[in-house]
Amino acid sequence: MFDRIDLHVEVAGVSAADLALRPSAEGTVEVAQRVANARAIQRKRFAEHPIRTNAEAEVELLDTIATPDAAGIKLLAEAAERMKLSARGYHRVLKVARTIADLAGAQSVTKPHIAEALSYRRLTHLA
Repeated sequence: MFDRIDLHVEVAGVSAADLALRPSAEGTVEVAQRVANARAIQRKRFAEHPIRTNAEAEVELLDTIATPDAAGIKLLAEAAERMKLSARGYHRVLKVARTIADLAGAQSVTKPHIAEALSYRRLTHLA
């Protein structure tokens, strides 16, 4: 069931002390621009395909657009075994990692993108 959900993020409550802190360096406008840029990258990538986003990519296409570097492949293989990822879960991690790479403006998927994508998996998958 959880393999059908791409991102699991736990958010802690905000304390009064947290509210008094300065805002983060990246504001809403900057985040919106990064998202718009990533969507433009995906529009260009899929111009010849009947899809619009990484999430819609089939496995064969995913193998072309989201193959990680050697360190990323190693991390993903280890995590897939440790987290007992199904084939669906494995490919969802790749789709999320490709999107993270797009948000960063990276040409390829690397180990840090895989690590971040794995961090969004439901933690109860760890055994």
